[in-house]
Amino acid sequence: MNWPHIDKINLKNLEKGVVHKFWFDLMSGPFGEQIALPIIIARGTSEGPNLGITAVVHGDELNGIPVIQRFMEELDVKNLKGNIIAVLVVNIPSFLRKRRRFIDGVDLNHIFPGKKNGAVSQVYAYRFVKKILKHFNFLIDIHTASVGRINSHYIRVDMENEATKRMALLQHPQIIVHNPPSDGTLRGAAAEMNIPAITVEAGNPNVYQRGMIKSSTLGLHNVARDLKMIEGDISETDIEPIICEHSYWIYTKHGGMLNVFPDIVQIIEKDELIARQRDIFGDAKFEYKAPEDGVVIGKSVSPVNHTGGRILHLGILRK
Repeated sequence: MNWPHIDKINLKNLEKGVVHKFWFDLMSGPFGEQIALPIIIARGTSEGPNLGITAVVHGDELNGIPVIQRFMEELDVKNLKGNIIAVLVVNIPSFLRKRRRFIDGVDLNHIFPGKKNGAVSQVYAYRFVKKILKHFNFLIDIHTASVGRINSHYIRVDMENEATKRMALLQHPQIIVHNPPSDGTLRGAAAEMNIPAITVEAGNPNVYQRGMIKSSTLGLHNVARDLKMIEGDISETDIEPIICEHSYWIYTKHGGMLNVFPDIVQIIEKDELIARQRDIFGDAKFEYKAPEDGVVIGKSVSPVNHTGGRILHLGILRK
């Protein structure tokens, strides 16, 4: 079906109790063709908040697409209070090229809220904020790891903000990382607009992962129920998330073929052996140990590493 094109969101003109699908014309390409984002808007039958859901801010982060699709399919829009505005693919140029970064080599999630008059990535980010993000009252932004790395199911959130803290806990993730959002991300741009927002890291790049999709879809239902947008009981779990006060990546000091030993979500201790590098002939050259106690949030799975390559993402547990 040929879904209609729009260039602005006007909720008042949309029929209530209906799920609407659009192509949102954001920019134009080198042939003058429209660069259009696939958007689904579930228009509620009564008043309530606007919950925004976004995926594929990086072009290789695919798990968020079926999360949005499944959530919208399961939604009882006839009894919805408020509106769900879901952007299946934020970064169209990178998605089409199966690349993480934007067409000018920039990480789109480092330059929000963008610039009105700037480079192509800056204008793209600016228009997304001004035309789409501004309509949200809450935001759940779904990501994955990048190429050559794998992630746990974890949340980046400002745990000192009660609204975002609750949204994070409702995801039932494996790990929550306290991460104030003043960092050029889409979440950071939302926070500057007083829109409570969380980043959901849902697994690995360039694949669909059934477990991650199921868990993240459940998290969306929980938030919508908690906001009184849909009926039903909030799903409970006996598993408490590991909460980290901060996190950082550990990098290689040398090049070589890298083997990282701990699994994701594994608790490791200071001075524990976490990785070993060999040269191309197979001779062991360098070993890396944990600088402190923590939990493995994500890690590299690509053996080929230059100097300064990523080893693992270490979360430091809240004391």
